[in-house]
Amino acid sequence: MKFSEYEYERPNMGNLKTQFKKLVSDFNNAESYEKQNSLIIEINKLRSKFESMERVVYIRHNANVFDLKYEKEQNFFDENKPEYESMISKYYKALIDSKYKEELKERWGKQLFNIAELKNKIFSPEIIDDLKLENKLISDYTKLLSSAKIEIDGEFRNLPQLRALEMSMNRETREKASKAKYEFFKSNESKFDENYDKLVKVRTKIARKLGYENFTQIGYMRMLRSDYTPEMVAKFREQVLEDIVPLATTLRNKQKDRLGLQKLKYYDEGLSFKDGNAKVKGDVDTIIKNGKKMYRELSQETQTFFEYMLENELMNLVSKEGKSPAEFCTYISELKSPFIVSNFNGTLDDIDVLTHEAGHAFQMYSSREYDVLEYNFPTLDACEIHSMSMEFFTWPWMELFFGEDADKYRFSHMSEALLFMPYGVTVDEFQHFVYENPDATIQERKVKWREIEKKYLPHRDYDGNEYLEYGGYWHQQGHIFKNPFYYIDYTLAEICAFQFWKKYRENPKKTWENYFKLCKAGGSKSFVELVKLANLKSPFEEGCVKSVISEIENYLMEVTII
Repeated sequence: MKFSEYEYERPNMGNLKTQFKKLVSDFNNAESYEKQNSLIIEINKLRSKFESMERVVYIRHNANVFDLKYEKEQNFFDENKPEYESMISKYYKALIDSKYKEELKERWGKQLFNIAELKNKIFSPEIIDDLKLENKLISDYTKLLSSAKIEIDGEFRNLPQLRALEMSMNRETREKASKAKYEFFKSNESKFDENYDKLVKVRTKIARKLGYENFTQIGYMRMLRSDYTPEMVAKFREQVLEDIVPLATTLRNKQKDRLGLQKLKYYDEGLSFKDGNAKVKGDVDTIIKNGKKMYRELSQETQTFFEYMLENELMNLVSKEGKSPAEFCTYISELKSPFIVSNFNGTLDDIDVLTHEAGHAFQMYSSREYDVLEYNFPTLDACEIHSMSMEFFTWPWMELFFGEDADKYRFSHMSEALLFMPYGVTVDEFQHFVYENPDATIQERKVKWREIEKKYLPHRDYDGNEYLEYGGYWHQQGHIFKNPFYYIDYTLAEICAFQFWKKYRENPKKTWENYFKLCKAGGSKSFVELVKLANLKSPFEEGCVKSVISEIENYLMEVTII
């Protein structure tokens, strides 16, 4: 079924509650493993309908945040999703308390029960109103970002559309675009600050109602992290500081030299080469046509997947007025289908999206036969392994998109992936500070952001931009507002993707088999278990970062591109 033909119907919450309550009651009173097993299937069918409708609304609302119909429906889910989570909490408790738990674990795997235990710890009926407020504040943030209409030379652009100007070969254009962008954030600074302050306060309130000192532990449990701790993450950040930050500074210095500049300013970072970044050849239709060829030749599995995505209209790729600047892949369980949303803007970012979000979608497509909804995709740390690794697996086909600029693209892609790592841990350390110090003032947060930023990004020069110098950069990072503690996931996954890149150069066939095995496993295992399944080294192992970075450094230093 094409996505455009998929009919939306608002869930009847009264009927849903009645049906769900009966199924859970029947589960609790069941006198056999077989009966409980069949009820799990029935419960998941009921869940699938509600969650599919919620995803459809999310996709269509993001396509045009000013569409009143879907804004109204998004408000409906913001209001009612906490009630739904209350139902799921009762189901999870029933799983945990089942007298047939061991047989059910044998049938469905222990990860379902790990998830149930974690989810059960972070929900209570007394926090429903707080969750509703949190949802509303997140929607308010998305709408504020989407409201950007930035005028440059008489033309209005949204945030994604500004990206091409930020990569311009003309330094004045880059500077003008960057300053205009941050002028939008500065003019809305108090709104972003107030929104986030309210989010921190309501999340802290949730944590304390549930018996926790602060939100950090709740945040980890929301992310379903069952096999690593904040202390392990802190040690990983130390690896990045020691093994990547010096190399990142070297790369920025080399970029400065390539561009012929005395100093590299923040508005220069988006341009890798004096004669321009790698340029995408062709329009959206050409990119899709070449993407089809690429995925056909990569593997039989990717060919089948990409043709399915095209035939069923499961991608919304082009930036336009009113569209959310977000880029994401989500899953509609009733259709057993992924869906990709992006904002093509005519830059090399378009190809990163085509490979990154397609990596997410390929995993969801590969594991879509799981009857347990929790297994359709894994925890977000593992999710990012699929996406970031797909970016590297598709390297051999970059000539299709960039022609003679393909080597430029590959160099930029690898260097930007590595340069991202210090920023990724900056975001993570900032969030730990925020939620471990919930009474910090708005200004104290900004001071701390700038302090952490200087630690991991010592090479960044804001050229006296007051808004950025005083710690406002993070306002644009949606994850900080929407998904607390979801950012270290990118850095953990990138280390795994780097390992796939290294292995693929040595043995493409075996490496692809391990990757496909990882995708098919979906969310049936925890992060560390999935890493092991893919024959990769855990990022938490001492020396893991150093072991892969040395080969990347050799590649980046050996490639000669003017």
